Amino acid sequence: MKVLVVDIGGTNIKCLTTGQRTPRKFHSGPKMTPGQMVSGVQTIVRGWKYDMVSIGYPGPVTHGLPTADPINLGARLAGL
Repeated sequence: MKVLVVDIGGTNIKCLTTGQRTPRKFHSGPKMTPGQMVSGVQTIVRGWKYDMVSIGYPGPVTHGLPTADPINLGARLAGL
């Protein structure tokens, strides 16, 4: 099974999948919206094959759901 890993950071969003050696990334920051994040991930992983996604989220999570927005990213990411 191939896993796509998405690391949500305050400077960059980084992605890597099983079988790839070099992560791909794009700039994030406090003005990035959830839609921009999703669109950016879809763009940089185009052509990669994966079966599941694992997300590194820089904020509190309760019962598998983000409960607060990260302090270094745009508001509403917790609502993804």
